[in-house]
Amino acid sequence: MRYPKILLTSLFLGLSLPALASEIAVKLYRNPNCGCCDLYAKHLEANGFEVALIDTTDMASIKRRYTVPEKLEGCHTALVGDYLVEGLVPANIIKRLLTEQPRVKGIALPGMPVGAPGMPGTKRAPLEVYYLDSGAKPGVFATF
Repeated sequence: MRYPKILLTSLFLGLSLPALASEIAVKLYRNPNCGCCDLYAKHLEANGFEVALIDTTDMASIKRRYTVPEKLEGCHTALVGDYLVEGLVPANIIKRLLTEQPRVKGIALPGMPVGAPGMPGTKRAPLEVYYLDSGAKPGVFATF
């Protein structure tokens, strides 16, 4: 009777450990001619994400499909877990989103700001990452 418990415990641990070590899946919609998207994908991969690049020459339709407000649009659109991540949001901020699980559609870093992951250069000022929700004025989720 003792051996079945050991066997079951070993089986449980053996199945659980790979799941804990797995990377975080990301679907990244991007224009195939965009170099910053490639650099951003490498940033995510270096921080524990598994990135699937989905090329499209019609990013406007992706923004419409996921109802990204024009004022919050970034270079690309990503799906991470149950969230939408718009633009060049740093990996640590995405991980915070996944840990805290706020009741929002996602987060966004508008535009292509210098100094964000994927954009060369030094930031000129702190950058704000906004909530993607139905509020008229987007709230700030994080600053970096």
